Amino acid sequence: MTLILDGVRVRQRGETWLEDIDLELPNGMTTLIGPLAAGKTTLMRVAAGLLPPTSGRVVVNGRDVTSVSVRKRSVAFVYQQFINYPSLSVYENIASPLRLDPSFPRREIDRRVREIAEIMGIGDLLDRRPEELSGGQQQRTAIARALARPVDVLLLDEPLANLDYKLREQLRADLRDMFAGSAGVVLYSTADPAEALGFAAPTVVLGEGRIQHTGDVAEMYDRPPTLAVAATLSDPPLNLLPGLAHEGRIDCLGVCFPVPGERAPAGRVVLGVRPHQVTIERTGPGDVEFPAEIRLAEVTGSATFLHLLLPGSRHLVAQLEGTRLFTPGQPATAYVDPSRVLIFDEAGVSLPARPAAEADLHG
Repeated sequence: MTLILDGVRVRQRGETWLEDIDLELPNGMTTLIGPLAAGKTTLMRVAAGLLPPTSGRVVVNGRDVTSVSVRKRSVAFVYQQFINYPSLSVYENIASPLRLDPSFPRREIDRRVREIAEIMGIGDLLDRRPEELSGGQQQRTAIARALARPVDVLLLDEPLANLDYKLREQLRADLRDMFAGSAGVVLYSTADPAEALGFAAPTVVLGEGRIQHTGDVAEMYDRPPTLAVAATLSDPPLNLLPGLAHEGRIDCLGVCFPVPGERAPAGRVVLGVRPHQVTIERTGPGDVEFPAEIRLAEVTGSATFLHLLLPGSRHLVAQLEGTRLFTPGQPATAYVDPSRVLIFDEAGVSLPARPAAEADLHG
């Protein structure tokens, strides 16, 4: 099974929502990630047949379905905002697509409903109606209904975004296992880098209506081809600092970063430093130092986000483990390991990455 978007372009109200989308998705799961307004929902609506493209084709398993009604396609769509039939029980909500499919054996409906309900953790709620459920239970019911009937194309548009952290983690693992052997095409949309990395599926990065990159998500995280891809896969956001490269080093805010010459040809560059790579204690002899002033400490319990003011009125955020207390205005020193810094040219293209042997997905 394959889903192909061939030269898809969408213009609405004089604006371009999607541009030059060429994408071939095989059976199994693919993750679609991008920030708000990247075009993720638009792309999925085109793939589902809910929105006709201005130009281009949608091809499913070799058949051009661009002009085929969504009702005549083998497709299911799960939205971020759950949609259930209020007058039906959870059991009947899940069973509804099966009852409409004449090819689905009637004797299998009960077995399939109960099987998928158990996977979604709502096996004991089958007699209830949506109004009797919590928001998370209603979303799980909506997902179960979409998963109940095997389809050629399953589209999930940030389906876990409104659930609590513990439930998201649990369902993410269940869905990953479920989709691993899927015979159909599964496209899962998210704006959460941790979710994309957790699924570890082939990934499409979308930004401003265009495909930025496709490939292995772990490799894209560790060695992003562009600044746009690095930013999309970084949460908290990347620290971006200006630099001037020459003679095997980068001068950044009065601090010298020694780097191999092939990583930094002469000229202006942008340094990308992830917050968890910034410390306020030296971790190695090669660390570079930035004199700083503490502006704010945000304590989340498991981490403390320390906002630092650098020379030149530049800001740097450090993500420190645990609860740490600091006084605003207090002087500090920020340490960064230059081997872990991402380097981009002025156009946002990544300069040659460190060797794969030095790669560290968690660093």
